[in-house]
Amino acid sequence: QTVPEELQNGGGFGYVVAFRPLGTVSWMQTVVASPDAARYVFRNESLPPFSPYEVKVGVYNNKGEGSFSPVTVVYSAEEEPTRAPTTVLARSLSASDVEVSWAPPWENQHKGRIQGYEVRCWRHDEKEENAKRIRTVGNQTSTKVSNLRGNALYHLAVRAYNTAGTGPSSAAVNVTTKKPLSRSCQTSPRQVFVQIYQAQPFLFLFFFFFARFFPMWNRQSSTSVIETNKTSVELSLPFEEDYIIEIKPFSDGGDGSSSEQIRIPKISNAYARGSGSSTSSACTLSALSTIMISLTARSSL
Repeated sequence: QTVPEELQNGGGFGYVVAFRPLGTVSWMQTVVASPDAARYVFRNESLPPFSPYEVKVGVYNNKGEGSFSPVTVVYSAEEEPTRAPTTVLARSLSASDVEVSWAPPWENQHKGRIQGYEVRCWRHDEKEENAKRIRTVGNQTSTKVSNLRGNALYHLAVRAYNTAGTGPSSAAVNVTTKKPLSRSCQTSPRQVFVQIYQAQPFLFLFFFFFARFFPMWNRQSSTSVIETNKTSVELSLPFEEDYIIEIKPFSDGGDGSSSEQIRIPKISNAYARGSGSSTSSACTLSALSTIMISLTARSSL
């Protein structure tokens, strides 16, 4: 930082820049004869990249020299990394996320520091120059790439970077995202039919909500969850209460979205004997197999 004019204490004010390679004894000095100067460039074509120097700056005017600043260590300009990261691995986490990891390159640290890594990810039918880019900071050696297309082949490559630029890219690795879920369902007060289009076995997670309705000042509720991979499940419901049911499938590819909320109105004794009106709702779905949930009112509850 420059010295304010009110602290220069005389005419002919300037700076003395002293520097030496780290670990040496003798100082080199140069004079910067402008009170407004805020930098000095030392040029030496034989100077290795990222060389450490000790530097201190003093002041002078027509009356003589002042004191020097504390010594600090600065580095000559670094070069971009010259080697690529190694051992790049990628694995699919879900239909939209993959994780990529790598090992740092064997780098000559006298040429520069690695400040982070750039991960490039592009779909097989896309051009590499249009790849999604994610940058990490520091020595982090893994990251997650999100918002990808399900059941798609992706290529990923990693390269290190610093203030001078990015280094060479690793060899690309391939990963295929998991298959997404699609579903459809039809519902009525007594039965829920769920169909899933999926070639491989998977589980279904059934969210079953017991909701008791009281005046607002005295509202209570409880929730039960049933997880099953069977082709049907039967739920027993007590009389004189309303119910909300949601159905949510999941597999290795991740969770599907929940069905529309299915409201089961209070079941009277007359309804239990087979009389009364019936209501139904529907939500979109798709599938190879059918799962049926039978809703049965039992007086023992």
